Amino acid sequence: MPNKALPRAARCPLCGAPRNAEYRPFCSRGCRDRDLVRWFGEDYRVPVYDPQDGGLEGSRTPESGEE
Repeated sequence: MPNKALPRAARCPLCGAPRNAEYRPFCSRGCRDRDLVRWFGEDYRVPVYDPQDGGLEGSRTPESGEE
């Protein structure tokens, strides 16, 4: 018989308290609003890779004299 782990109670990603379905995935309005303020304040950022030439990766434009 396979050993199945018991599901863990979902926790608030900010404070670790048990989640509330009304404020999912957070435990309260306070944690939900605190997370929103962090997004607005740019505390969270998505990493972006910009090639040095500023073009799209894999795209090429014909150089002068090439075609």
